[in-house]
This record gives sequence, structure tokens and C-alpha cells, in this order.
Amino acid sequence: MDRHEVVIAVYDGVQLLDAAGPLEVFDGASRLLAGRYRVRLASLGGRDVVTSSRVRLGVEVALEEITELGTLVVAGGEGIREAISDAELIGQIRRLAGLAERITSVCSGAFLLAEAGLLDGRRATTHWAMCHELAASYPAVTVEPDSIYVRDAPLVTAAGVTAGVDLALTLVEDDHGAEPARTLAKWLVVFLQRPGGQSQFSVWNSAPPVDDRALRELLGDISACPAGDYSVPAMAARLAMSPRHFTRLFTREVGTSPGRYVERARVEAARALLEAGRGGVARRCGFGSAETMRRAFLRQLGVPPSAYRDRFRTAG
Repeated sequence: MDRHEVVIAVYDGVQLLDAAGPLEVFDGASRLLAGRYRVRLASLGGRDVVTSSRVRLGVEVALEEITELGTLVVAGGEGIREAISDAELIGQIRRLAGLAERITSVCSGAFLLAEAGLLDGRRATTHWAMCHELAASYPAVTVEPDSIYVRDAPLVTAAGVTAGVDLALTLVEDDHGAEPARTLAKWLVVFLQRPGGQSQFSVWNSAPPVDDRALRELLGDISACPAGDYSVPAMAARLAMSPRHFTRLFTREVGTSPGRYVERARVEAARALLEAGRGGVARRCGFGSAETMRRAFLRQLGVPPSAYRDRFRTAG
């Protein structure tokens, strides 16, 4: 019987859940499938590491000692800044990537893969709060900010923290089919395939800094009163511009079209009302109808308002 070797690379400041999530899935799969996986934590020198939550992790093997490998999992965490500056760690990740059948990362672990040059010319994701930084720091990487995980074989990168569970489940499904993965998902009380993308978890700044003062005031009003008339003609008239000139200015300064920006600002306002259990959300946020709001939520978040409300409203 072939046993698939899984190594989770850790370091001081690693996020505990980034490592523990995949570990629990692969360990559970090994028990379910009669030892088909062996999963080990590895660090430089085989030294124990201290997580960002100050929990000490016992490490089983040194990265330098590994000569055979099926899946490499690179965890993220608060210690990522120091980790990407560690030439020895980067060198070992690059070496192990050459041995592995597949290379994966969880959360900010994508920065280590990028620093090692493994994501150049490839698609990837990371935690929603760090996607912009990843794209800016490594322009050769195509970052997909809304994805829970991104496949670009032989690499698979996952979003933040608990997305490592999603990642590991899909790898088990790749290896052994849907039934074992489904059984594990039920046991762990998680979705086998999480509905929607990262956008439903992110916090969006609806008023980005712009140079034009009148436009800056307009953006503030859109956030403060999303139910107003924000058609292109109305906004252009407010700034004493033609609709065409206004659209060019808006897109250049804000980075997206006026219509797309207004829709996103309204979705953001609706999210807050749904989380608070308020009624009349479509009207309050300027959608006009519940169906219009539903379509906007599906475009922006990948889930309808009802699902978002049920998932994120307060327990009270």
C-alpha cells in the first residue's frame, strides 16, 4: 500500500489553525483510509516552534532531512515577515517544491511560495486582507482575491486560516474520491464545498482616497446615504461634468466604473443591516426591489442576501 507523505512547514509565529486545519483533515483521512497518509510538522533544524497564539508545537522532522514528499503545505501566520527574510527557510521550501507532487499554501503562506519564486506566472490567493499586498509585492503573480482556494497545478493556494480545511478536503477528494472527503467534512462539521467566495468575509472600504475634492465628497455621500440617486447623469450633473467626462474621471480615480462602485457600496451597506437583523434592507440601500438586491449580492459576494443573513447575523 502506497502512503502519501504530507509535510506542513512551520516556523515561529505561524498561525495555529493554518497548520492544525490541514493536519486534522489529513490525519482523519489516514484513519478513515487505513493509513494512506502520513502527515508531519517540519521546521528548520526540526526545532519546536511557537505559534502566534503562543502555543508551542512539537515538530517531528527537520525540513533539511526530507528527501521524499507527496504534498508540501506551507502555513501562514504573523511571523510571515521574518519568515520571508529567512534565506535558509526559502531555500528549503524551494528544494522541497522540487520533490513534491503538489505544493500548497494556507493564508499568508503564499508569500513564502512567492518569495521562493514558485508563484511567478501563476494564479494564487491568500487571506482577503493581504491580497493587495501579495499582488503589489510580487507582480509576476496573478492574485485572485475572491477565491477560497486557487488551483494552478501543481500548486494550490488557499485563503485565510480555516480555508486550509477546504484545501485539505479537496486534496483528499482528488486522491480518493468524494465519499471519504464528504465523510470527513461531516465529521468536522464543515462544508465540503463552501458556498460563495472570500468577499462575503472581507471588510471593504467604500470610500478610497482620491485627489479630486468634489469626487471625494461624492464618495462619502454614497457611503453615508446609499439610497440616493447615483445614476451617472445625476452624479455628473453634481460635479458639473458631462456623463462621459465624469465616467472617465471616476474610473481613473477610483479604479472601477461608477455603476460597479455604487452597487458595491450598496451591498456593503446592506450587509451591515442584514447582520444587525434589520428589515426593509433593499429600500434603505437603494436597490429598489429585493430581486435587484439579490442579483447584486450574487455578483458581489456569490451568495444571496438570505444566505448571508443566516450566516452572519448576530445570535441575539
